[in-house]
Amino acid sequence: MSKKILSLVLALVMLVGATFTLSSCGDEGTAALICLHGDSSTYDKNFIDAFKQACANKGLTEEDYTIITDIPEGQECYDKAADFADRGYDVIFADSFGHESFMIQAAKEFPDVQFCHATGTKAHTENLPNFQNAFASIYQGRYLAGVAAGLKLVELHGDAEGKVSDENAKIGYVGAFPYAEVISGYTSFYLGVKSIVENVTMEVRFTNSWYDETAEKTTAEALIQAGCKLISQHADSMGAPTACENAGIPNVAYNGATPKENTFVIASRINWVPYFEYMLDCVLNDKDIDTDWTGTLLNNAVEITAVGKAAAPGTQEKLDEVTAKLKDGSLKVFDCSKFTVDGKALTTYLADVDDMGDFKPETEVIKTENGVTFFDESALRSAPYFDVKIDGITIVEKK
Repeated sequence: MSKKILSLVLALVMLVGATFTLSSCGDEGTAALICLHGDSSTYDKNFIDAFKQACANKGLTEEDYTIITDIPEGQECYDKAADFADRGYDVIFADSFGHESFMIQAAKEFPDVQFCHATGTKAHTENLPNFQNAFASIYQGRYLAGVAAGLKLVELHGDAEGKVSDENAKIGYVGAFPYAEVISGYTSFYLGVKSIVENVTMEVRFTNSWYDETAEKTTAEALIQAGCKLISQHADSMGAPTACENAGIPNVAYNGATPKENTFVIASRINWVPYFEYMLDCVLNDKDIDTDWTGTLLNNAVEITAVGKAAAPGTQEKLDEVTAKLKDGSLKVFDCSKFTVDGKALTTYLADVDDMGDFKPETEVIKTENGVTFFDESALRSAPYFDVKIDGITIVEKK
């Protein structure tokens, strides 16, 4: 072999070796965020904004973290998580329920990397030291939003004594899927309204999508046509608020406030900054991350926005009063004396807390404390497990 050819071969070997070393040495970043959609989705934007804020608060620069959007709930989630792990990221977070099984798969293959997941149910049964779930007691925020909605109904349709006729006490709710998370949310919202307007009824319609602006808008329009005097939602676009603005119907939003709109009353959301800061602190200081982290009003993970221009007078004062009771525990959102199921009080209920894939309820979740019997939501795992169909709420299926 000539010296010229030998030199070329050696150069190629060195180049291949250098490329392999650069791609496998890792240490490319500290944290990565995997999102189902981009920031046009109010749900994902809420995570994105919080992630950036938490990273900045912890002194991380844009070179230390990565955000990737539009990752579906499928194999692509695993591929991205594994890629981040290969590249040396210390912690990887995914924001959608359907990402969970793929994050678990990656956690099993990369035991030295932390994998965290929002809204999931399986961390406490998988027993993986590097896989965690996180969520918040957003039902507290939705209850408060319901209180604001109830006050708005009284302002618009109440008589001299503040009573609202049955015809005007009908509200609507645009839901994504009939999952416990959504049921817990719309029920807590309804109970908040009911605390102000006792005879309120609510019609719920599902879009069967987390993010479909057209479906959310047309579903809200159908609810308005069905006689609903106020609309709220658990869906991720501005479709429903837009329908309300066009029709002049009050709306209660989720994640995204619409303060410029004349019909906006209030919105609730999970503030993910406290969790992301906690997660980063644990990773940066080599500490364990809680298997199931649950945010609340007390740690500022549950929030309501400033009241909108459509809110009734006195709304903020009433919300301050109710918030104080939620914080000190004297008010339970799912107080069993405040609702019935098939005309009867709920005294016992088994929920599917240990999600083993069999959809079999196994855990008693009715608790009595200080003389109050209530459904103990989000106490046994971070993700909601309230899936009770209470009286006063009607589900209308798509035709």
